[in-house]
Amino acid sequence: MNNPSQPPGDDDEELAPLDDDAVGRGLRNSVIAIVALAVLGGGAFFVLRSKPAPAKAQVTRLAAPVAADRPVAKVPDARFTDITASAGITFRHENGAYGDKLLPETMGGGVAFLDFDGDGAPDLLFVNSTQWPGKLAPGAKPATAALYKNDGHGKFTDVTAGSGLDVPLYGMGVATGDHDNDGRPDVLITTVGGARLFHNDGGGKFTDVTAAAGVGGDAKDWSTAAVFFDMDNDGDLDLYVASYVRWSPEIDAQVGYKIDGTHRAYGPPMNFQGAFPHLYRNDGGGKFTDISAAAGVQIKNPGTGVPIAKTLGVAVIDVDGDGWLDLAVANDTVQNLMFRNRRDGTFEEIGALSGFAFDNYGNTRGAMGIDACRFTQDGKIGFAIGNFANEMTALCVAQPSPAGGGSGHPLFSDESLSWGIGGPSRDPLKFGIFFFDYDLDGRADLLSINGHLEEEISKVQHGQRYRQPAQLFWNAGDAGFVTATTAQTGPDLFKPAVGRGSAYADIDGDGDLDIIATQVAGPPMLLRNDRPLGNHHVRLKLVGTRSNHDALGATVKITAGGQSQWREVMTSKSYLSASELPVTFGLGTIDKVESVEILWPGGTKQTLPHVAIDTLTVVEQPK
Repeated sequence: MNNPSQPPGDDDEELAPLDDDAVGRGLRNSVIAIVALAVLGGGAFFVLRSKPAPAKAQVTRLAAPVAADRPVAKVPDARFTDITASAGITFRHENGAYGDKLLPETMGGGVAFLDFDGDGAPDLLFVNSTQWPGKLAPGAKPATAALYKNDGHGKFTDVTAGSGLDVPLYGMGVATGDHDNDGRPDVLITTVGGARLFHNDGGGKFTDVTAAAGVGGDAKDWSTAAVFFDMDNDGDLDLYVASYVRWSPEIDAQVGYKIDGTHRAYGPPMNFQGAFPHLYRNDGGGKFTDISAAAGVQIKNPGTGVPIAKTLGVAVIDVDGDGWLDLAVANDTVQNLMFRNRRDGTFEEIGALSGFAFDNYGNTRGAMGIDACRFTQDGKIGFAIGNFANEMTALCVAQPSPAGGGSGHPLFSDESLSWGIGGPSRDPLKFGIFFFDYDLDGRADLLSINGHLEEEISKVQHGQRYRQPAQLFWNAGDAGFVTATTAQTGPDLFKPAVGRGSAYADIDGDGDLDIIATQVAGPPMLLRNDRPLGNHHVRLKLVGTRSNHDALGATVKITAGGQSQWREVMTSKSYLSASELPVTFGLGTIDKVESVEILWPGGTKQTLPHVAIDTLTVVEQPK
């Protein structure tokens, strides 16, 4: 969460990406140096020792980078309609802000699509923050998370009361997963104050099992992104819970950040120390063991000895094809981390070795949300990372290993510019981000939900706004990504908002993917996908028997019309959010699937002789 009005500090670990002011200062210093050289002579000593008068602060507007030319492609029409109110959703996010500008007020909250009652329709869980201690108005009820049941047609009913999720927490994000393999998705909510695990008891009831499970972390933790995944291929779900920074109201007050030198503002993360994540091994019976230190996921700055990570996003995928899931960690203003699974309960951090840690110039960025997808026609893995304002969205694409390299490490390069995402994505502050095939043409598109953190940002950066429109990038194959506009999607998707979390699901059973996006201290936006009929699709829901029940970590490959597509089963993605379990493949005008191959967690392979199109098929793992 880099702040563009704050100059970078001197601590190497805390360096923030260059902002517009920094670039302006660099240009001014270059001019001064040239003038000084021009007047070298008898008085040069005095000229060089004298200090120039301080330059008047100003904001220099930078032009967006320009990508190489690609074939021209026309974005198809696919309208998104805001149905939040008509669908019955009345939730409003509460951040508890009362004027002291406490950093967590800018960050929440996540959202999850999950079928909590097993009726086949994706329901909604909104994570909420709440009022700060001592700030609740007399007679008012504290804010809580909100659970909405879907009737299968995109109409929702608030069923929060009595669900067990109606407890006040200063919530941040959410992860979903069936940690005890009983067939019902459980919920982990990250908070300022550790994490809370809620067991799904059925009947719309949840029980807080945090203490019994041993996954709460420390009461001083500011936990953020989390993900359930089977790290050891033993058939149950382990848990990774990331933290943002070491924070308390007292530390925030000591930082005392001011956006214009006078007025209190939200401080950037370089003013706060990093924080360790927690990795919990599932031991069965509802019990977990914290193996964070022994597993190698708590990385320290070698110079200072303090935790490196300032994490807001985590993605899980098998980056090296060895059948074991790896972790990609998106950090704010410090290097990103990549944990390669060593297959023995430990991980090797290879962020710098793989090219994932920094941008192409060796700089860190303000990373927020992240998603992973095999988005190319030949199945290359790509990580999309939403970065801070005045920084491009990263698109880290897997590269061929150099001949004879012998390292075995996967390699990635940021190809955001060449794919057409870099230039258009530079200006906004990106949070929720995910791949999905919104027009069902067989190629994974990219959606970015945006919004600034500082209400007064336009006073110091005239090109920035607090409320910002989303960005939708249509995947045109060889032509790269093309930015969609209101002409193709209608105005609702691009309504300016203080966007944060985002997720997708087919809420109405018509086969295409609808969107939910949250705002800080505001209502969410439920956007129904009203694409024109015509393109076919395949939807698959996998049920594990030997693997974890949710089949998290499975890879599905389908081939139709001579072209292949890949999807990984993983709910945690975007920013602090979780999407639906079923995987969706668009087919375009093709009406027949040639093959379906499933690689189940643990290495079991299955080939389906045929699969129906334009419907959801449930596939159970062979026993």
